[in-house]
Amino acid sequence: MNRRQFFKFMGVAGAAAGGASTVRGEEWCSKAPPDSMGCLVDLTRCVGCRKCEEACSQVNGLPPPEKESCDCVVFDRKRRPDENAFTVVNRYFSGKLTDLDKPVPTFVKTQCMHCQDPACVSACIAAALSKQSNGAVKYDVSKCIGCRYCMVACPFEIPAYEYHDPLTPRVRKCTFCYDRISKEGGIPGCAAICPVEAITFGKRSDMLSLAKKRLRENPGKYTDHIYGEKEVGGTAWIYISSVDFHRLGFPSLPHEPVPKWSETIQHSLFSYLWSPMALFGILAGIMHKSGKKNREGRAKEASDGS
Repeated sequence: MNRRQFFKFMGVAGAAAGGASTVRGEEWCSKAPPDSMGCLVDLTRCVGCRKCEEACSQVNGLPPPEKESCDCVVFDRKRRPDENAFTVVNRYFSGKLTDLDKPVPTFVKTQCMHCQDPACVSACIAAALSKQSNGAVKYDVSKCIGCRYCMVACPFEIPAYEYHDPLTPRVRKCTFCYDRISKEGGIPGCAAICPVEAITFGKRSDMLSLAKKRLRENPGKYTDHIYGEKEVGGTAWIYISSVDFHRLGFPSLPHEPVPKWSETIQHSLFSYLWSPMALFGILAGIMHKSGKKNREGRAKEASDGS
């Protein structure tokens, strides 16, 4: 089978697989828990005290933040959550000025968004990640095989890996304080400690209602966008801001959940055994062509010898 024949066969097989799974692709439905918890972050209230970083470190047994809360030098560079810091606060300047012509900062807390339909859960081949009924995306280290597909799949680039640990490395990210919120009345450490109440915890539906209420009552204060309401199907963490989110490091993402596409592709490849059939068909074609060529070669050699 030459190159042209190979790609022609693959094209036909792919079209057949796609056609066979059209109906199956429409069967995808959201697996988001119906009444999960969530957090509303009002960026107009955040003052960059980084108390949330301290609380996160204490609750999860992590090293203390790299700088003291009062030391603003830490804001000179943008940071990302990693294996030793599940949440970080960054500072952005959007161009707004005070009456004294000083730039107005906007502080942004960043952590795992705990998507309603998490791409990391869909990508994990060992079921080490799972979406819980309370909204948390929970990690089970006993199931993790270290493939790190979750890191590739996450649209927010959040999961971190313990590369420094060669024996028992783990995938690390915000836990949504699962153990705390699983108990009656428990709330995440960052929400509990915030001195300006920039973080509000409760039912996700209530958080969305609160966000819409603030936008409706203060049209000149906020941009008309609730980040996390619809991005990638919705997230447990939602934000409101006075500055456009693209200026604050938030990625522009589609509204469709990532698993809707990835799982549809998977179903397209494997529904009705189309993918194995295509593979076996290719192998059979190659074997047939090779066998025919060998037989013709032997026949020619015999003819020349006679």
